Amino acid sequence: MTDNGPTGTTPLHLQGREAVLAAATAAADTQWRHGAPPDYHFSREVMPGERTTRHEPGSLADIVENLVQVFEMELSHKADPAQWVSMVVDRIKVSLNGGAPAGSAELAERGSYNILIGENPYYKASEETFESSHEVFHTAFPGGFFWEVLEVYSPPPVISFKWRHWGSFTGPYKGNAPTGERIELFGVTVARVSEDLKLMETEHFYDNSLFLGQLVGTGATGSDEPGSPGCPAGA
Repeated sequence: MTDNGPTGTTPLHLQGREAVLAAATAAADTQWRHGAPPDYHFSREVMPGERTTRHEPGSLADIVENLVQVFEMELSHKADPAQWVSMVVDRIKVSLNGGAPAGSAELAERGSYNILIGENPYYKASEETFESSHEVFHTAFPGGFFWEVLEVYSPPPVISFKWRHWGSFTGPYKGNAPTGERIELFGVTVARVSEDLKLMETEHFYDNSLFLGQLVGTGATGSDEPGSPGCPAGA
């Protein structure tokens, strides 16, 4: 699998999720977790009408959003970290709210939901597997759980940006009945990248208690103040 596009000038990991999926699908040795590549039809059909930002193609915000989408896809669907192209695999570290960072082996074993939510009054990462964690949130958000970059505050090699994550709560969450409401959360990420813009470290800051509280009926509402105190966790 090559890191270069058809022109030989744009690295594969910067060409967007669909390009990376196409290259991985064409490669006979790609190890898909579920035996086949994922289908992002909700992102193609639903997300464009619900997002709040439109980025100029090729802008830093556009590049960051595409890169993080590739990163999420690879964590969730490629079983072998050696086949991840969006990051420097032997250096990647991912942390939440100042907690202990996780490397590629832990990311592959535990999954992004467990790493990026951690221990919380409404979610216990220690009691979830990679598979069960994905099932929990795919069940709660059967119509998709989308993500967009809102603003980019600093350029490479340390890119800081604000983001929005959202979806309609139309399926049950751990025995709690769905409300049908749109759930939104906002946060800030600080990402350190290599010269060719592969991820080496990401630090995520958001209030995970506010987010999960909306799924268990606590009456909490989304916060637009990224970095507000949550439950620091080692995800």
